[in-house]
Amino acid sequence: MSNRSDSGTRHGRGALSSPDPRFDAERREKTEDGWYVDDDLPPLRTSVTIDSTRSIIARNKSPDVPFEQSINPIRGCEHGCIYCFARPSHAYLGLSPGLDFETVLFAKPEAPVLLARELSQPSYQCKPIAIGTNTDAYQPIEREWRIMRGILEVLRDFSHPVSIVTKSALVTRDIDILAPMAARRLTGVSISVTTLDSKLARTMEPRASTPAKRLAAMRALADAGVPVGVMAAPMIPGLNDHELERILEAAKENGAYWAGFVVLRLPLEIKDLFSEWLEAHYPLKARHVLSLIRDVRHGKLNSAQWGERMRGAGPYADLLAQRFRKAVKRLGLDNPHHYGSLDCTQFRRPPQKGDQLSLL
Repeated sequence: MSNRSDSGTRHGRGALSSPDPRFDAERREKTEDGWYVDDDLPPLRTSVTIDSTRSIIARNKSPDVPFEQSINPIRGCEHGCIYCFARPSHAYLGLSPGLDFETVLFAKPEAPVLLARELSQPSYQCKPIAIGTNTDAYQPIEREWRIMRGILEVLRDFSHPVSIVTKSALVTRDIDILAPMAARRLTGVSISVTTLDSKLARTMEPRASTPAKRLAAMRALADAGVPVGVMAAPMIPGLNDHELERILEAAKENGAYWAGFVVLRLPLEIKDLFSEWLEAHYPLKARHVLSLIRDVRHGKLNSAQWGERMRGAGPYADLLAQRFRKAVKRLGLDNPHHYGSLDCTQFRRPPQKGDQLSLL
């Protein structure tokens, strides 16, 4: 059920509105007649619907990302990050990429069973699986649903390599699975840290773990022997990009071994959602920030060109990339990302009930 509503700040939510999905034939516009002012909007509850998908591994051929296989246990994300590039995918469900994306979720509780079935196929070829590259597998509902934990148990049983990206401290719950897998070069975790400013994080990523908790999770993983890195992402020109070096330094102090960064992307509906959020929370900076974003996107708010989507283009983007390279070299974070070091040779299909036993 959609949570579409008029614009207005809602406690614990990132988007301010739920614009109509781009595939809808009709469009609605909010008008003010002066008789009613909704200053205190009621909180929106999160609804979870079962997603009855029949397969769980998605394949990717994009030249901009280092993985070919991924799993997305939940559609939509309660973290509510206003910049999330996955928001437009909700339009395919007839829902808004705004508030609907962070309040109307679709969970895949059968994911572990589906995964075991796919990995058991004789035709399956082992390649690292990436989790958290679309929506976060460790968002708040995972505490109850435990889908990600079930997925990790299957991957452990098959000795299958997996790479995780998250901005949730909940990942430390699964250290008992991740640490033994890491010892066999089967896993690594990247923690996304967008800002060290708790106020900015609270408005920009309202239901994600605080920056301090993410750094603590990084330390806990590193201490347990799990290779951990930091994703300084997204870097937003004029808003948080001045924190780049400090984020990398904090990550290094907490055990990070590698680092990456991504420049803000604003595809499709996110352009308007982000602009609306910026005007509401940072009105004095909004014009300048949007101008700098256009500077790195060929004069537009978004550019989808291969090779530029993640880093942008132009002098400002080049300067940001140069700052990143210098910082990671100085801090010793210029190590190869763990995707390339995960070991696929250990993949084995565990014995199933009814299998014929080997005579050897």
